[in-house]
Amino acid sequence: MIFKAVGDSRPYPDHGRVTARDWSEVPPRMVRLQELVTTKRTLDLAMLLSEDSTFYGDLFAHVVEWKGDLYLEDGLHRALRAALQQRPTLHARVLVLD
Repeated sequence: MIFKAVGDSRPYPDHGRVTARDWSEVPPRMVRLQELVTTKRTLDLAMLLSEDSTFYGDLFAHVVEWKGDLYLEDGLHRALRAALQQRPTLHARVLVLD
């Protein structure tokens, strides 16, 4: 199993962070793929295989920690690319919500 679970929504409350600039205040750290719950069920295969898929966005995935779970809000393509390269971890900005 790559992820802890595959979800299709964001079960946590709105945190107000939308742009890469909003997220830039959250320091990145390493997270294990097996601890992540996805918030999307589908992905664009062309984006997954694209070498410049992060060119216009944040270099780090965006994760929300809520009620003890880590939700992968943005970065599914990066996480799957890491898994395909047999890397068990991913650099992500982790926003902790109370």
